[in-house]
Amino acid sequence: MYLLFSWRYFKAKKSTNAINVIAWIGTLAIAVGAAALVLILSVFNGFEHLVKTLYSSFYTDLRIVPTSGKVLILTPEMLARIRGTSGIRDFSCVAEEKGILQNADYQSTQVFLKGVDQEFAGITGIKDHLIRGRFDLGNADTPHLILGSGVEAALGLLSDRSVYAVTAYLPRRGVAPEADPLEAISQGNITPVGTFAIQQDFDDKYAITNIATVKKLLGLGPDEYSALEASVTQPDALIATQQRLQSLLGKAATVQTRYEQNQSLYHVMSLEKWIIFAILILILSIAAFNMVGALTMLVLEKQKDIQVLKAMGARDSFIQRIFLGEGMVLAGIGTLLGVSCALVICWAQVRYKLIPLEGGSFVIDYYPVHVLFSDIAVVVGSIFVVASLASWYPARRAAAQRVDLRS
Repeated sequence: MYLLFSWRYFKAKKSTNAINVIAWIGTLAIAVGAAALVLILSVFNGFEHLVKTLYSSFYTDLRIVPTSGKVLILTPEMLARIRGTSGIRDFSCVAEEKGILQNADYQSTQVFLKGVDQEFAGITGIKDHLIRGRFDLGNADTPHLILGSGVEAALGLLSDRSVYAVTAYLPRRGVAPEADPLEAISQGNITPVGTFAIQQDFDDKYAITNIATVKKLLGLGPDEYSALEASVTQPDALIATQQRLQSLLGKAATVQTRYEQNQSLYHVMSLEKWIIFAILILILSIAAFNMVGALTMLVLEKQKDIQVLKAMGARDSFIQRIFLGEGMVLAGIGTLLGVSCALVICWAQVRYKLIPLEGGSFVIDYYPVHVLFSDIAVVVGSIFVVASLASWYPARRAAAQRVDLRS
């Protein structure tokens, strides 16, 4: 009932045109704020989705690492049990260590030399990001190297035209550098055959070869690895699969999801998104308080109506709900306009790429957007909370009006 009064008051002609103007200014302020919130959150979602897609090309669904130290012991029997674990689609054994690559007078900074088996290409999307050459790991006798684009540039070569092998230097396991520096470092020649470009974090740090070569350089035994990376059959059941693997492996190993492998990155991205959201809500709160002026003037406009309603038996709480409802009407119209406008802009950005990314060095050339309806629900809820707070004082003032029909 009170919402009917609120709607009639909104539509009714006012004796002073300024009331209508102020009301529409407040509504448009909410519309602009709602549109800005949805657009900003959608852009953050777009970048987050893009980064997760790029990282999923290199990081797998699950990664098993030693709980302490650098060596993971996996016997053939244990590998068979992992393969038979419900939810595991495939896995790749990994031997990985920081080292240095050298090509004649060119030398890279510290690089992660990652040795993998043939299943690695099937559980990641790295083949889709080759920009030169081919994905060929070679074998222990003729090892091949796939370089990150940043590593390739540091070595001053082009992998698909390289004539000579590069030299890899890795620390040998179990030998203290203080005892014999020459014995502490092992070296091997590996021929570059391909280059990948995914994201700078990978491109500048990683080079990939076959696992036998890296294990030989590190001095690892047959059952010794650095990690095991696995893909799952059902991403929705990732946590359950993680728990089954952890139960199987016990305390000697730790099973990490893709999120846990990059926890700091995802945490920072999420934190940035919600800090910006909080700042915009603060700005929206200031703008929404235009409603206080509009509703206060409306209370003055409807003094006689309030007196009549009270004389007919309306309680203070009913009068208060009428003007709270008036605030909700203003907020609802503004929110509908703002969210609708934002959705149209997001659709146009995806469809026509209206706003480009300047510089030309990014993976994509336009601002990515990804609309989540959960974000829209949060925006709508937040706006109505702000509107309720802004409407409370005028509504309270309306309810406090005394009945004095003689005037």
